[in-house]
This record gives sequence, structure tokens and C-alpha cells, in this order.
Amino acid sequence: MLPEPPAAELELACVLHALADPMRLRIVSELAGAGGDELNCLAFELPVTKSTMTHHFRVLREAGLIRQHRRGTSKMNTLRADDLAARFPGLLEAVLAAAPPCPRAAAAAATAAAAQV
Repeated sequence: MLPEPPAAELELACVLHALADPMRLRIVSELAGAGGDELNCLAFELPVTKSTMTHHFRVLREAGLIRQHRRGTSKMNTLRADDLAARFPGLLEAVLAAAPPCPRAAAAAATAAAAQV
């Protein structure tokens, strides 16, 4: 497991700073849409370089938004939704409700809507 702050030490300013970037907000949205499942860093298909992607994941982890661990040569990511809800009740839900839909969620919704027709 890579270093992360304990839930009791999460700081609101750090969490909000991490969520202020559109790419990091997109990562958090996709992890929230994964329903607690782990996602590999490469699963996000972000339009940035590998070093920039690494930076974004580090900021999210150090702010306490995500948990990362290595599985073989991959870094697996999960959203720390329970820790965030315990420390800042309702914050994550409010931010995600106000955020634009992530491309993966929008594609899934379009597929589901087409299947219902």
C-alpha cells in the first residue's frame, strides 16, 4: 500500500484542492462510478502524458481521496468514499452531483437508454 493520510487526518483544504482540477475530478467520478471496484491507472484513458497522470494520482492519494496499491506491475486505485463520508459527511456526493458526467458514465447511460427502447 502506498502512503496515504489516515481518515482522521484528512484536511478539507487538501481534499478540495485535489478536486479542483478537472482531470482529478474525472478520476474520482470514474472511481465513484466503479462502485468500490479497483481500477488500474491505465483504465482511465486520460488525455495526458503518463507523468502527468502519475502526478494526478499522487495528489489524490496524498489528499486522502484514493487508496493505491501495487498488483504486479500495476497500480490499483479505489475511492476512499467511506473515509471521506465519515470525515466530511455529504461532501463527496455534493461534488459528484455538481460535476460533469465522466465520459465512461455517459457512454454507459447512453447504452442503457438504447437498450430500453
